Amino acid sequence: MLLEDIAPPAWPLRLGRVFRSILARPSGAIGAAIVVLQLLMALSAPWLATHDPTFQNPAASLQAPGGDYVLGTDQLGRDVLSRTLMGGRAAIAITGLATLLAVLGGGALGITIGFLGGRIEESAMWLIDACLALPWLLFLLLAASASDGSLLVLIPLLAFFHGIPLARVVRAATLSVVAQDYVTAARARGHHPLAIVWHDLLPNIRDVLLVEGAMRWSWMLLVFSSLSFLGFGVTPPTPDWGAMIAEARGYLGITPWVVLWPCLALSSLVIGINLLGDALGKALGLDRMLHTPV
Repeated sequence: MLLEDIAPPAWPLRLGRVFRSILARPSGAIGAAIVVLQLLMALSAPWLATHDPTFQNPAASLQAPGGDYVLGTDQLGRDVLSRTLMGGRAAIAITGLATLLAVLGGGALGITIGFLGGRIEESAMWLIDACLALPWLLFLLLAASASDGSLLVLIPLLAFFHGIPLARVVRAATLSVVAQDYVTAARARGHHPLAIVWHDLLPNIRDVLLVEGAMRWSWMLLVFSSLSFLGFGVTPPTPDWGAMIAEARGYLGITPWVVLWPCLALSSLVIGINLLGDALGKALGLDRMLHTPV
């Protein structure tokens, strides 16, 4: 067999078409630029930070932007630029890990109950509906308070409460694939259920998982920042966007820049992820509004 006769794998070509489709849309290009820039800033924050983000200099408190402090200082004399950069690392890392767990767990649950069907599906959907009826934000606050804001508790809880609605979406996508003739034929030939899931189901619901994962990440950023705002996020003095906003809100009328920069960093990342998720959904032929759980 000649090398020319060996067909290249299809996924790099499809991935390239998806990227080109995303960048061809103004919203997708803007969203991708914002997300990539934020990720690069978070990764290089230790080198971009001009000061120690936890060092307190009371003599330089509430300084206006300029000079040694490019974005000014907060009420304790800490550099706002350094704290904003380092605060992004915490928010992105924690919510990114929680989102990955939510996609893996919710995706596995949705595929399982959609594939098995019958009474198992009915019982599982009853439990999912019961979980969706819980006041999950209040439950998160109670759990965070009881655990003193431990990330070992917050991350799994964030993944759970965002993975449950994702499982409902994946289950619906799985049902549409299970009804196809090639899945019925694979079952009739006696293929192992795991082989059917891996070869027939996953390739056809992968796009739904990607788009849902992007949407869950943006929501999780807002939830985690809200918890940090209320004092249940990362442990001080570690910088975090939500905690920075909470600490400086009393000085908003005097020194608005202390609140402005973490707000801009958080909102721009959330907007960028949503723009990128919308463009990704359109590039993959999906409408995010059709996959949004009630």
